Amino acid sequence: MSRLHAKQLRLLIAIEESGSLLGAADKVGLTQPGASKALRELETTLQVDLFERTNRGLIPTEAGHCALRFARLIQSDINQLRFELDAIASGVGGHLAIGTIMGAVPLLSDALSNVLARQPHMSVEIIEDTSETLLGMIERGQIHAAICRSSVSRTPEVYESLFIKQESLSVIASVRHPAMGAKAVQLQDLQDSRWLVYRARMPMRRLLEREFHEAGLHFPSHLIETTSALATVTMLGRNSDLVALVSDDIANYFSRNGLVGIIDLTLQSRSEPYELVLRKGAPRSAALGLLVDALCGDTAEG
Repeated sequence: MSRLHAKQLRLLIAIEESGSLLGAADKVGLTQPGASKALRELETTLQVDLFERTNRGLIPTEAGHCALRFARLIQSDINQLRFELDAIASGVGGHLAIGTIMGAVPLLSDALSNVLARQPHMSVEIIEDTSETLLGMIERGQIHAAICRSSVSRTPEVYESLFIKQESLSVIASVRHPAMGAKAVQLQDLQDSRWLVYRARMPMRRLLEREFHEAGLHFPSHLIETTSALATVTMLGRNSDLVALVSDDIANYFSRNGLVGIIDLTLQSRSEPYELVLRKGAPRSAALGLLVDALCGDTAEG
């Protein structure tokens, strides 16, 4: 392992991104013969073929995909080292890249506000996406942690998951929706409405499908799929026949501001809890430690 060089790892990533040795050489500042030699040395050191040479370019082998994953993690950790050293040198609070699913945006916003009050010079990057996408970003070292659900991964054991709180859900719609203001609305009353939903296999989508199934109703077929809270609220505001299932945090935030209303529908199913998910074994920066404390409190010790 002492024979590995940082430029070799950058070359490895560049080859996958460009699909050719020539394109990769340009990215890392090598000649094509120099890049070819560096790749041969890397494969000799690791004692495996990392790429298959085809007429379509260089395609990663199974071993290559494995090496690429670790190369990205090493590169991410080196980048984190740079951020931390820059923070120490400049006397500011470091850098934090954090992901969140749509329903947890208000929760994350409150936690970050508390952290920034303690570390006002800290820089923060927020990525909103599905649990599936965020878990991949954690594994590749692109973000430090995310509020999401590790259950959607086929390999949840590679993550460290900290319980935050149970999620409760509400159905929201335009204040002009026919069911708005009615008492004890039933799911069949909304069967003819058009639903804004997460895409298939996501936890909230599975819960809604289960609700329809247990009520003996056909799941709506003409759906609008989105992972964006802004798109959801904007569409609801412009279409009085649309409804959406969202977290109570999202529902209450937009309802308080008069953008949507909450329909009086009681769901039978329980949602999965919010988790703060981190890469198992990854070092925690001081900035991440503050966020863990703000979100998880006593559970952060585990």
